Amino acid sequence: MVAIYAILLFLLMIIPHELGHFMVAKAVGVQVNEFAVGMGPTIWKKQKGETQYSLRLFPIGGFCAMEGENEESENPRAFNNKSALAKIAVLVAGAGMNVITAWIILVILAFSVGMASTEIDAVNPGSPAEQAGIVSGDKLISIDGAKIKDWNQAVTKIQNSKGDLEITLDRGGKTEEVTVAPKMEEGQKLIGIHSKLTRSPGKAITSGTAATYQMGKAMLVAFKGLITGGISVKEVAGPVGMVSMVGQTSKLGIAYVASLVALVSLNLAIINLLPLPALDGGRILFVIIRKLTGRMISDKTEGIVHAVGMIALLLIAVLVTINDIGRLI
Repeated sequence: MVAIYAILLFLLMIIPHELGHFMVAKAVGVQVNEFAVGMGPTIWKKQKGETQYSLRLFPIGGFCAMEGENEESENPRAFNNKSALAKIAVLVAGAGMNVITAWIILVILAFSVGMASTEIDAVNPGSPAEQAGIVSGDKLISIDGAKIKDWNQAVTKIQNSKGDLEITLDRGGKTEEVTVAPKMEEGQKLIGIHSKLTRSPGKAITSGTAATYQMGKAMLVAFKGLITGGISVKEVAGPVGMVSMVGQTSKLGIAYVASLVALVSLNLAIINLLPLPALDGGRILFVIIRKLTGRMISDKTEGIVHAVGMIALLLIAVLVTINDIGRLI
């Protein structure tokens, strides 16, 4: 099962990314020579028009091979002969699809798992809430005069409380006022209530969007920490580390695996847009430089720079993998 999850992780990282390049390349008129799922020897292929669609032996990725992508081509539909705007659109599309993939996963998760509402589903026996008279079915209106719009807001108010809480409830259409004294348990202030989970497509989209934003923001903070030295490079995980994480999260259930896929997909989007050779961000940087400087940099020179960058990235991947294996040992 771990192996299946790991394969799905790699496919859901790479296939949407390459599909983004493919769709936008077709849309702007770039000739796509091959779209492949998997890497290594070809086990199935079909030619449709100018594009060969193939399935390869190792299900750990895929690629979109465009005419003139890494070399000079006289073909007017080659990538190297397209406008700067068209090139940037094709290059950004890969990361864009990774973001969309993460968003879709988080929206589905929010809907399937359910979202906390302001209605109380259960009250712990002997808890401060039960002692205050709170019962299942009550709806939170306000805490200490602050209107409660969502469950997270209620949790924050309880956690930040300095003493007794004045809680206003809706009980069957009638307003009830209770005083609750939060209790410290395992370092948290609790009153012993549980939210009733609801499923709403609209709220799932809102929740999934917010989760995508927060996850992306947290990653940018982590990248900043790597650059400034606040986070050690030893904490960076490569392919082996990701498989290990899949193994750990698979024990917790499919929802945790799906969250990991969303996390890794967003991670790939951010990494790919870094302005480094061989990455989409580096290619975008070259497109902009060449637009500003004219033909000072040839397609051949750019191809060499990206090839060197790819070698450097592979060396980094090897070092990260060695680090992953060291952690496992």
